[in-house]
Amino acid sequence: MPIWLTLSAAITAAVIAALGGFILIPFLRRIHFGQTILEEGPAWHKSKQGTPIMGGFLFIIGSFAATAVGYTVWRITGGVDITTDETNNHALKLLTVMMFALLYSLSCGFTDDYIKAVKKQNLGLNPKQKILFQIVFSGAFLAILYWLGERSTVIDLMFVQFDIGFFYYPLMIVFMIYVINAVNLTDGIDGLCGSVTVITMLVMTVLCAVPSLGLPEYSLYAITVAGGCIGFLVWNLHPAKCFMGDTGSMYLGAAFTGLGVACRMHLLLILVGIVYVLDALSVVIQVLYYKYTKKKYGEGRRIFKMSPIHHHFELCGWSEYKIVLVFSLVGLLAGVCAVLTQI
Repeated sequence: MPIWLTLSAAITAAVIAALGGFILIPFLRRIHFGQTILEEGPAWHKSKQGTPIMGGFLFIIGSFAATAVGYTVWRITGGVDITTDETNNHALKLLTVMMFALLYSLSCGFTDDYIKAVKKQNLGLNPKQKILFQIVFSGAFLAILYWLGERSTVIDLMFVQFDIGFFYYPLMIVFMIYVINAVNLTDGIDGLCGSVTVITMLVMTVLCAVPSLGLPEYSLYAITVAGGCIGFLVWNLHPAKCFMGDTGSMYLGAAFTGLGVACRMHLLLILVGIVYVLDALSVVIQVLYYKYTKKKYGEGRRIFKMSPIHHHFELCGWSEYKIVLVFSLVGLLAGVCAVLTQI
């Protein structure tokens, strides 16, 4: 795919997301779709009470529109042989990834945000409801890929590959749910999830474009998501004018995970998304350690001042800008390492 077309698609997504804020944010304020802040969060987060949520629609619309236009131009200008079954199969797989991200966002994310906005509670869907939605959509995604010909049950760890047969599917469902929720957990500080996702999606753009994969369609979608996040950050960097909400974070998580699984980047997905993975892992460690010490000593103890770990650094005195910068640099370093393994 021509570089000019890829860059144009990214810019288009960014412009749509940035300009869309002038319409969406005032609308969200008028209907009082604002964030409710948890009592146990950092005290200074109370000032963010009422900030509009569902801002994720900005990069959702931007990435969808830019991908559709970019892919159409690519096919019309003869960038791909549209008469082959392989081309059409790749197009269907791309559509599957995009619809997976959208439907995951609307079912798990929008519903959650709507409950928060209407009932003014910060809990939204209960854990059982979320898990049910996530299992259904992750399973359906894998089933459609299977129908489209992706029937390999081999786990690719770059240096070693092994076939686990039927167990591949339940393992992938658990893996996908973890990564998607990890992206969701990263959305706790102004600009953090959006900035980290710009890095991860730019890395995915490069990885999908390498000759060994030969999936320029996926590369196009990845860079439009990155571009959409850049446009969204105009409104989300500290002090945030709006939050992406679960609508946005679930979309980003599903888009990132969907691309990785469809491209069979099992270990690479963890490396590229290391910030997400570690942020979520800090929650697991905190909970397990608290339960262990409560059982052993009669009172729960904590390793971190607060989890996810970005809140720990907040309570250590780091500014939100510093956390966003450091976490993004860590993501960039991991992404460069991932790209180097494929060169």
